[in-house]
Amino acid sequence: MELHCQINLRRLSLIFLVVMLFIFNLYGEGNVEKLDYKISVPVFGNSWLVNDPMKSDEIITENGILHWNKPDDCIRTYFRLSTAGSVQLAIRAQVISGKSIFRATFNGISREISVPKSESEIIEIGSFLVEKAGYYFLELQGLQKTSDEFARVTEVLLAGSATNVNVNYVKDDFYWGRRGPSVHLNYEIPVEAGDVQWFYNEMTIPDGNDVVGSYFMANGFAEGYFGIQVNSESERRILFSVWSPFKTDNPNDIPEDHKIKLLKKGPDVYSGEFGNEGSGGQSYRKFFWKAGTTYQFLLKAEPIQNNSTDYTAYFFAPEVGKWELIASFRRPQTNTYLKRLHSFLENFIPEMGCITRQVDYTNQWVCNSDGKWTELNRARFTADATARKEARLDYAGGNVAQTFFLKNCGFFSDQVSIDTWFSRVSSVKSPEIDFSKLP
Repeated sequence: MELHCQINLRRLSLIFLVVMLFIFNLYGEGNVEKLDYKISVPVFGNSWLVNDPMKSDEIITENGILHWNKPDDCIRTYFRLSTAGSVQLAIRAQVISGKSIFRATFNGISREISVPKSESEIIEIGSFLVEKAGYYFLELQGLQKTSDEFARVTEVLLAGSATNVNVNYVKDDFYWGRRGPSVHLNYEIPVEAGDVQWFYNEMTIPDGNDVVGSYFMANGFAEGYFGIQVNSESERRILFSVWSPFKTDNPNDIPEDHKIKLLKKGPDVYSGEFGNEGSGGQSYRKFFWKAGTTYQFLLKAEPIQNNSTDYTAYFFAPEVGKWELIASFRRPQTNTYLKRLHSFLENFIPEMGCITRQVDYTNQWVCNSDGKWTELNRARFTADATARKEARLDYAGGNVAQTFFLKNCGFFSDQVSIDTWFSRVSSVKSPEIDFSKLP
């Protein structure tokens, strides 16, 4: 009897030990790491304050989410999954004092998370299922706090079968990643076009797509660009710039014989220099253009003596009803007609990289030095380094009937393959422009 009791006690002790080891492995220190969160999405490069994007930089910093203290603030961290499956979510966060409660939402499912004061640690959000590939986000919104901040968050952590294939997010170059991918249409110029002296294009920003921070470029060429932009809620511009042949980001470094010279400009047009992304001559006119309205762009290149080329930009707004001069620049060390004709769409304010915008282009034509018009109805869709290294995949371009389009930012899931060629339906009728009457 005594021996039997001893054997039972040993068995109970062994069972107790096994149970305790199981509990320690499940809940003990270092357990969360054993869940094997292979993906760590930094909040700085991938998060926005979606209720007020322009104030994102006030709480989303290089050190993570700081000064998160307003219950109305909704912070979304975006990433793209390449397959359906399960997703295990967590955040690396710290509550400075007291306790915080916040709502975490993923794929339409919300959970309340209570976090006590602690050092930076991994906070479990839970397991979820996704039915298809595409962009998803984890949204955090504060509910209750006993200190000045809800929490300080540095990373969103991912595990599960849906993360076993590529997970796309911004890993570095956070400035460019937050701006989002820039996209382009590179127009094919038929051989019979000859020496292209004029480039004509029509551009429409669909209603609701005139997002602050957007540059909708209509007439791009090898030496510059011409289009419209949204600088703020109250200011919009028509922008025309020509790069200097001297390669630098600082216009003060350009030698005198490589400087862009202003020849003339239209009324109310500012002219000066630009830098940071190459350098050269810049001009712009403040004009509150409208979404849903089609505007016309006309660009001229004329090689002259002394190895120089003059570039002139004209803008037609239906609200005005006539062609208006933006500016004319002389580029030294250059003897060429128009080449590498293209259009592009970019976001130049990182805080606005979470909002989608689109632009439509119709009726592209070139006119050669003999006065012959040729239609451009074929274009190759391309994108910048942010897209090509798959940091951001929210980009698209192509054509619908007679219209080419470009689309970027906002984390939509249906992207178009880079370097795809598109052909729009021909419009047949060339522009009717009396060049001799242009201002």
